[in-house]
Amino acid sequence: MTPNPGAVMLSDIVVVDLTRALAGPHAAMMLGDLGATVIKVESPAGDDTRQWGPPFVTGSEGDEQSTYYLSCNRNKLSITADLKSDDGRRTLERLVQQADVLLENFRPGVLERLGFGYERLQALNPRLVICQITGFGHDGPESARAGYDQIAQGEGGLMSMTGPDAEHPTKVGVPIADLLAGMNAAYGIASALHERSRTGRGRVVRTSLLAGMVGVHAFQGTRWTVAHERPSAAGNHHPSISPYGLFRTADAPVQLSVGSEGLWHRFAPLVGIDVEDPAYASNPLRVRNRDSLTARIEEAFAVAGAEVWLERLAEAGVPAGKVRTLDDVYAWDQTRSQGLLVEVDHETLGPIEIPGPVLRLDDLPYAGAREKNLAPPRLGQHNDHVAAWLDAREAEAAS
Repeated sequence: MTPNPGAVMLSDIVVVDLTRALAGPHAAMMLGDLGATVIKVESPAGDDTRQWGPPFVTGSEGDEQSTYYLSCNRNKLSITADLKSDDGRRTLERLVQQADVLLENFRPGVLERLGFGYERLQALNPRLVICQITGFGHDGPESARAGYDQIAQGEGGLMSMTGPDAEHPTKVGVPIADLLAGMNAAYGIASALHERSRTGRGRVVRTSLLAGMVGVHAFQGTRWTVAHERPSAAGNHHPSISPYGLFRTADAPVQLSVGSEGLWHRFAPLVGIDVEDPAYASNPLRVRNRDSLTARIEEAFAVAGAEVWLERLAEAGVPAGKVRTLDDVYAWDQTRSQGLLVEVDHETLGPIEIPGPVLRLDDLPYAGAREKNLAPPRLGQHNDHVAAWLDAREAEAAS
């Protein structure tokens, strides 16, 4: 096995991905997008997400593939190993000796009980970067709790700030706690690999769903920690900037962002408001008087449809946008121009189009670090391939 084709970063990096569900697989996928060889080690039953559906799609051999699994496992190889068996543990030992990164999201202590605690892993491969993703952290009074996205959204405060009002806490429409934990993990792994290039030794990188939630509180966090003002849900309007949010027109809503006094001076005349009106003359005043300002804006917007207002706002240089459905997003020329959709050749589904990498390097027309992306693998698709690679690497080391 050679490094994946088309890689321009991390092309010599081998990642052993022991994770399942979403946070860990997302982290490993991001490394795979950058060219790493990611070996996904699944139990004989497969990653949990292979059964998360509907929707499922049926392949040429009659097997059903979960679209959830397809979303977070591109650019990987899949092998199966029962880590509770001697053969499975031996396979993992061989992989660890050849790998650069080990990524796991078991509950704290599980990997140790399998015989692969930190000391053993370091003895097998002192250059190994180990990344552990947990629900609430690897230590502390609640470290043993299982981590699930919506629970973390609630426990981490995000739901209290999301939704129409304080009485209706609302989750985000995607598993944002999982996704952020995965992104943070990939970032930490890249940092540890960079450090290893100087020190020659790996280290342990840890993050959690809770850390991801607290880490994105941003201005809402300091709103409490510094000003001691507890944030609550404010619907589709920004708590500290006005007008900034979702506004109704004659036929469809538009998003509007008036984030500076210069923009206010361009926007106010469009809706018949005097820029010096004492109720709205500064952003703090506009925030305090948001309800009346919103009413006046929507009264003006009611005379025309969304497309008309978007055109007027664009001409005035006021940031605005639509609320698109996903079918519209994926058909949008701008989405496609950024390489955010890729076509991959799945072993049984054939050519399919899936959301792609998020980074563009240099001025390449495609995103990620590969000219060719790998389809999410079938369970155990690369068992023989990886076994042959291990045999070759060990034979080379022994010669």
